Amino acid sequence: MEDKLITYGGQAVIEGVMMRGRKAAAIAMRAPDGRIVTYSEALGGIYKSRLAKIPFLRGLLLLWDSLGLGMRFLTLSANTQSGEDEKLEGPVLYLTLGLTLLVAIGIFFLIPAGVGWLSERFLHWNAWWSNLLEGLVRLLLLIGYIWGIGLMPDIRRVFAYHGAEHKIINAYEAGADLTPESASRFSLTHTRCGTAFLLTLVLLSILLFTSLGPLPLLWRLTSRILLIPILAGIAYEYIRWTANHIQSPFVRAIVKPSLALQALTTREPDLQMLEVAITAFKTMRQAEREAVV
Repeated sequence: MEDKLITYGGQAVIEGVMMRGRKAAAIAMRAPDGRIVTYSEALGGIYKSRLAKIPFLRGLLLLWDSLGLGMRFLTLSANTQSGEDEKLEGPVLYLTLGLTLLVAIGIFFLIPAGVGWLSERFLHWNAWWSNLLEGLVRLLLLIGYIWGIGLMPDIRRVFAYHGAEHKIINAYEAGADLTPESASRFSLTHTRCGTAFLLTLVLLSILLFTSLGPLPLLWRLTSRILLIPILAGIAYEYIRWTANHIQSPFVRAIVKPSLALQALTTREPDLQMLEVAITAFKTMRQAEREAVV
């Protein structure tokens, strides 16, 4: 059962779904002419290395590789819709990924840290209250961003494919038939969702940053950047642990906020979207069987 919980994950892309296994990943997309286009590839060696088994470190390595994989597949899906044939790989891929992360760090970590510092300096709040304010601002920025982009019609379709991805994985883990009609009955939420990871990261940041006490502005901003890898490693292990113990009433209770936040990042998919997600899942499974061990 653990393999099912750990092995299969995915990501919504433009008019499609990416599914990732232990040895391969695949994407299925609905082309403008109505056809379902698929692509699969073997995963990098990092997934098979010893480093991928070291707690906390594995989270950083796998998350970085997953971000690169997800961005390449997202570009592939966009090219399928536009008819272009541009590739995002190598230095260009990692430069784009790095710039994206820098912008995210600035918005979701440095701006809230600045607000917290201002509350200490001008409102004379103590470190505990200023860090709590920082965490709340970070949480509100995250929720507001997700809510805001969810109002865009194109993003709403991506969120529907996100829901389709969850339903297919839930159906598979329940042993149900992988048909659109069968999968449509399953939940839109899943404990291993990236939305859960983001919420966990934000909540952990409140605990960790509060423990540092009052800091000058420069050190406060620097600490937020330097401690992101630690937060990400802890959040990854937490998500992994909750996924493996979801039958526990205690675990089901503590993951409710994460599942609730997924209401903003998922929409109910139609049967055609579920068909695409099923195709992605089956293509990935086939690629896994054909991969060299």
